[in-house]
Amino acid sequence: MRLLAISLLWLSTLKLAYSQGCSDAGFCTMGAMKPDQPYNKKAQIRLRAMEISFYRGTTNMTPIIYVANADFSFSINNKYSFQVKLPYQMVSGRLANTASLGDISISATRNLVSNDDYDINFSVGAKIPTNNSNLTENGRPLPMYYQTSLGTYDAIAGVSLLTRKWLFATGIQIPLNKNKNEFLWGRWADSGEDMDYIEKYARANNLNRGIDVMLRIERNFRFSQFNFSLGLLPIYRIKKDEVRLSDGSIFKSNDAQGLAASVIGTMGYNINIHHGLRLLIGHKIEQRKINADGLSRELVSSIAYIYRF
Repeated sequence: MRLLAISLLWLSTLKLAYSQGCSDAGFCTMGAMKPDQPYNKKAQIRLRAMEISFYRGTTNMTPIIYVANADFSFSINNKYSFQVKLPYQMVSGRLANTASLGDISISATRNLVSNDDYDINFSVGAKIPTNNSNLTENGRPLPMYYQTSLGTYDAIAGVSLLTRKWLFATGIQIPLNKNKNEFLWGRWADSGEDMDYIEKYARANNLNRGIDVMLRIERNFRFSQFNFSLGLLPIYRIKKDEVRLSDGSIFKSNDAQGLAASVIGTMGYNINIHHGLRLLIGHKIEQRKINADGLSRELVSSIAYIYRF
């Protein structure tokens, strides 16, 4: 009963004060950059962990994103660890319902400094597409909001400083190719859909996604079995998205560049050394005006089960 009461209180606080989440292309939950990292200098941390999570994200359009994610972490020793994330993504919206395996994330983390007061970790990784981001509905290309893959190979790197109370992390994600999405407004002209609604989706034909840089600032509150965190996650797109229009010209907008920021809250409960639960809720507080990649999330929530072995 005590766990239930604390959980309900925490949920209420988050919904009223923060409500959104990580709307980047995935690198904010990889390696040294992930939220709510364990930190315990007294007890030995298990070298392997499997996390199964279920995610729901609402967008600034009609699509709702659901993701079932399997996250595997393996440590060789106290210096090196590896992470693999396998998501299955489902999208439900006005234009279509789509579902398939999402982009695969892999990363390697090296502990650079470890002492009684803090850890410094460095990660490198990649995201691997599982399709070309060209799913269609009745032969018409769908916006990126409905795609289950970004359709690009991405290189990722980041570094973090972790203490008992604080986490500071920064990272960069660099797309290495254009995707093969073909969404343009004119391709829906004879669909029977309201074109005013269609034109609310950013065009994404042969999208060349911009480079993202992130910063995570997180305050942790750690107890024997419970832990809580509140954090700020700004992500800045330093390079404009590029889209090929029907006449072959390249469209670039200043509105597709700039800051997106979220506030994130987590609550964790360690049942014992092997089993744990985590709840995450986040709220968008700043958004770019144009999101050709469909990575706009107004509110995200996820619940995870962690098994350590």
